[in-house]
Amino acid sequence: MSAAVGAALKKVALLLLGYPKARKKVLTVVLVVLLAILLPVIGLVGIMSGGIQIDTAALQERVVTSLTPAQTEMLQGIEETAIQISQNLTEAGLPEKVREAQALYLLALFGHAAEQDFVSRLCGCFREGQTDEQLVAAINAAFGTDLAPSDYTSLMGSVRASYIDTAHFAVPESKNNYDLAAWAEAAEAAGWGYVWGTFGQVLSTSLLEAKLEQYPDNIGPYEDFIREHWLGKRTADCVGLIKGYSWYDPATGSMDYASNGMPDIDADQIYDTAVEKGPISTIPEIPGLLVWMEGHVGIYIGNGQVIEARGTRYGVVRTELDSRGWIAWAKIPYIHYLEEPPQVTEPPTTIESEDIP
Repeated sequence: MSAAVGAALKKVALLLLGYPKARKKVLTVVLVVLLAILLPVIGLVGIMSGGIQIDTAALQERVVTSLTPAQTEMLQGIEETAIQISQNLTEAGLPEKVREAQALYLLALFGHAAEQDFVSRLCGCFREGQTDEQLVAAINAAFGTDLAPSDYTSLMGSVRASYIDTAHFAVPESKNNYDLAAWAEAAEAAGWGYVWGTFGQVLSTSLLEAKLEQYPDNIGPYEDFIREHWLGKRTADCVGLIKGYSWYDPATGSMDYASNGMPDIDADQIYDTAVEKGPISTIPEIPGLLVWMEGHVGIYIGNGQVIEARGTRYGVVRTELDSRGWIAWAKIPYIHYLEEPPQVTEPPTTIESEDIP
C-alpha cells in the first residue's frame, strides 16, 4: 500500500470526522464513500457504530487498491488544499481559524477549489475578532455565494466544539492557573456540553453508553436531552473541566487519566484537599482559582466571572461570581499559581478530535 495515499486517507477522514454535518452535506460521492469506510482506519469506528470490531489493516488495503487514479488524485488534492489552508492561516496569526476554514472548504466551497488563488482568497476572509456575520459577508463577496450567517453559526457550533483551543496558553508545558482560566474560557466559547463523569472527551455514542452504565442515576434521566444536544461535542462535568486540563498532555495532544499528579477526585474532595482557601467574601483577584459550593465547583477567571460546567441542560457556561451562591474559594492542588501573568512564548495550537484517547 502506498504510504503517501495511506497518509492522505487518514487526513481526509479526520477532516470529515471533525464535521458531523459533512455526512449530510458533502455531495461528492467519493467523499461520502471514503468517510463511511475509513472510520475504522483511524480507530474511530465507535463514533458511528458503538464499537464494532473490524480488520482495519485489511480494510485499508482494500480501500487503497480499489481507488481509481482519478480518485487518488482527488484525495491527494483535498489533503494538499487542507495543508495550504493550515499554513496560510498559521502564518497570518490565526491558527484557531484553521478548522473553520477547512470546514468551509469541504462543505460550502468545494466547487470553487480549482479557482485561481482559492486558498489565499478563502483565508483572506478571516480577520481577528470578526463576527460570524462579517466572515460570511466576506465569503459571499469573495466567491459569489449566498451563505446565511445563521447556517454558518449552526455548523460551526459542531466544528468549534470538536477541538480544544489552546491559542491563549502562555506556558503549555506547565499546569498553571492562567492557562487553566484560558482552558475554561475556550471550553465555554466552544460550547462544551455537560455529561456526568466526562472530562473533555468528544462524546461518542459508545462513551455515552459507558457513562450511562456507570452513572445511571445521574445520566439516565437526561439521556434523551444529551443525545439531542451533546453527542459529537466535547463534554465535562464540573470537576471534569479541571481534571481535563490537568490531564491534558500538550506534547501528545492526549488526556491521560489521573496524570500530572492529579488523581480522579470529585468536587468536594478537590476543595477539601486544598491548603490555601477561604470564604468567598475574601477571594483574591487571581484567575484560575477554584470556587466551591457543596457538591459543585467552578473556575474563577477574574473580573467577577466564573466558568463552570453547570449541569446537563446548561453545559459549560460563564456566570457572575456573586450570582450563584458560591461558599468558598481555593487554590487547586496540582496547579501552580504564578505571581504574574506569563508572556505567551509558544506558538498557539489546537488539539483536534484525533488526539482524544
